[in-house]
Amino acid sequence: MSWLGDVGATGPVVAAPMAGGPTTPELVLAAAGSGSLGFLAGGYLSPAALGEQLARVRAGTDAYGVNLFAPRPVPVDHAAYAAYRDRLAGEAARRGVELPVDPVEDDDSWRDKVDVLVADPVPVVSFTFGIPDTVSRDALRRSGSRLIQTVTSVEEARQAVAAGMDALVVQAGAAGGHSGTFTPERLPPETPLPRLLADVRAAVDVPLLGAGGIGGPTDVVAALAAGADAVVVGTLLLLADEAGTSAAHRAGLAEPERGTTVMRAWTGRPARGLRNAFSEAYDASAPSGYPALHHLTRPLRRAAAAASDPDGVNLWAGTGVAGIRRGPAAEILTSLAEGA
Repeated sequence: MSWLGDVGATGPVVAAPMAGGPTTPELVLAAAGSGSLGFLAGGYLSPAALGEQLARVRAGTDAYGVNLFAPRPVPVDHAAYAAYRDRLAGEAARRGVELPVDPVEDDDSWRDKVDVLVADPVPVVSFTFGIPDTVSRDALRRSGSRLIQTVTSVEEARQAVAAGMDALVVQAGAAGGHSGTFTPERLPPETPLPRLLADVRAAVDVPLLGAGGIGGPTDVVAALAAGADAVVVGTLLLLADEAGTSAAHRAGLAEPERGTTVMRAWTGRPARGLRNAFSEAYDASAPSGYPALHHLTRPLRRAAAAASDPDGVNLWAGTGVAGIRRGPAAEILTSLAEGA
């Protein structure tokens, strides 16, 4: 894949951005050191924190990218929000935290983060949740960054290409964490990654990176054979030595038999993770609403993480979680590329 080579990557397996802690500058640097490409996860970081992480990565490599959550809010119904908050009152009391009374609706400091990347250009910028505004795209492109859009369907792929994206991350429903779907009011389809890649490849003519459900080298080979130019891996790096995955999340990942499902309980937006006590108790009653539910459950998640309690945090993981293992990120990425 020539454009990956242009930014210093030589292998077909890319390290996914995993917001909220798992992706660290050390993980990105380890990926680059293995011939891969790593993405800093700009989601949830403050602009200052993003700048600090960028400086650490830039000091060690030129082979990296940055992912941002493009603003695509899912407004929450205020009555539904209040009802869900009431349902969580017992959890809040048990953990000794206060939950926001009013919904918090923000854009994750979008404009300020774009300004950070325009002021100090990066090789690649990817977007999740939606296609960013034209002004932001043009500013990043003028700064010299290549632009990649996460899509979950053929129609989204066509929209992204029409917006001038240089490449696409084609994300299947098997992926861990948030779905990048443009229509979060609907759960993403369960289309297997090879089928989705083949459909998108038939519809557009830009480089494709396949993501979702990668559990080992055979899945990498299948994705490449279906039309991917590279494969993006996240779940299988969650236990890497360089990952910032919390102790609570690591404990949950040690029990892949919990099984994964797509849920709204934590953030009000479809996301795949391992089942736990919280998701089983509250997912059915969780309304749609992002980022309002993300901010609502944040105090609960932080308290559970501090207590290393895997039943009180979002255990993001894809369907390939059974293939997860500990070790250096470089070894994990290299082993996944075997046979590709």
